[in-house]
Amino acid sequence: MTTFEKLRPIIADQLGVKMENIKSEASFKDDFEADSLDMVNLTMEIEDEFSIEISDKVAAKLQTVGDVVHYIETH
Repeated sequence: MTTFEKLRPIIADQLGVKMENIKSEASFKDDFEADSLDMVNLTMEIEDEFSIEISDKVAAKLQTVGDVVHYIETH
């Protein structure tokens, strides 16, 4: 299973979006209307699922699904 495939259900669950709408280029803010609290909760779930830590500074720069996939795969 790819990182993207593992990430999709987490995003769907946390942000209440349909799995088919989750694409690499999708923006959390623009496409999923995620606010800062949504992003904090999503970040915590990602950290738990992938056993990584994402600093607040880095998390603020992760704008798209692809950004998160890239970060996970390189850390």
